[in-house]
Amino acid sequence: MSAAHSHGPAVAEPTSFEFTAENIELAKRIIAKYPEGRQQSAVMPLLDLAQRQCGGWLPKVAIDYVAHYLDMAPIRALEVASFYTMYNLKPVGKHFVQVCTTTPCWLRGSDEVLHACEKKLGVKPGQTTTDGQFTVIEVECLGACVNAPMMQIGDDFYEDLTAETTEKVLDALARGEKPATGPQNGRIRACAVGGPTTLIESAIKAGVKPAGQA
Repeated sequence: MSAAHSHGPAVAEPTSFEFTAENIELAKRIIAKYPEGRQQSAVMPLLDLAQRQCGGWLPKVAIDYVAHYLDMAPIRALEVASFYTMYNLKPVGKHFVQVCTTTPCWLRGSDEVLHACEKKLGVKPGQTTTDGQFTVIEVECLGACVNAPMMQIGDDFYEDLTAETTEKVLDALARGEKPATGPQNGRIRACAVGGPTTLIESAIKAGVKPAGQA
């Protein structure tokens, strides 16, 4: 989740918004998950859906649209959007870079990761590059402490980072490529760096070399 609500430069708010036909169908499926009379509980996933349609941020017209879609007062939807930091009330870059600097990541070198982002992109936390491609912010724990330090870009996690691998990820995105997600040091998911040390037979069946095996 993001640590602040305002990141990009000021832009004119759009004057209209409505879900695409595809998102209307998705919204219906989301609402159907809730009991009768509790449809307003879908406000968070529908705000997220609207934010994705708007390119990563929530203009006021989109918040109002979601409120009316769920037959709730617009202020109620705005209260949700302005409280939870997963929603951005100002535009962000195409690549929304969230660097975790909470204690586990900090102990493992998140300062170097953040500085690499600043150096490579020429921006400070909370700023967007002039070409609109990258926004960088600091965030609290993203739940991948075992593979610290890490950052989230869009929906993807990049873990076990160094300054060098951070710059490689950013370079790949700048070239329009899709860098490999997850650990950047060869670690298999959340196994020990040298390979799994338990459930060895299962690891071998899955094609993963246990620790100590060449």
